[in-house]
Amino acid sequence: MPETARRTTLGTLRRGDAVNLEASLAFGERVGGHLVSGHVDGVGTVIEIHPEGDARWVSIALPDALARYTVEKGCIAVDGISLTVVDAGRDRFTVSLIPHTLATTTAGHWRAGSPVNLEADLAAKYVQRGLGWEAAP
Repeated sequence: MPETARRTTLGTLRRGDAVNLEASLAFGERVGGHLVSGHVDGVGTVIEIHPEGDARWVSIALPDALARYTVEKGCIAVDGISLTVVDAGRDRFTVSLIPHTLATTTAGHWRAGSPVNLEADLAAKYVQRGLGWEAAP
């Protein structure tokens, strides 16, 4: 649908490209992670990747409209992978990826310049709405 094309990287995929798929959590199950819904809010771009020990630090540029939801030690989903934000700036954020994430998701294939789908923390979006804040431009 046009909305999906506008908000995601789906239009850039080709037959055979890898994507991340995860079963949704059923109501009543224990929540052991971040609150994300699987709905893409916008597209970011991988800016820089550098290794540290067995981890990989990844800095990602994000649209202005998502910056207000991105905070240090908060969460963000990148290509459907729920991650903890290590550092958040006005126009970018950084995550640190463990070997398991790199081996079992598309994150192991990201390079500088890679477009990535972003979903902001669901709780942050509800707090913004509940407080009556205007959406970011």
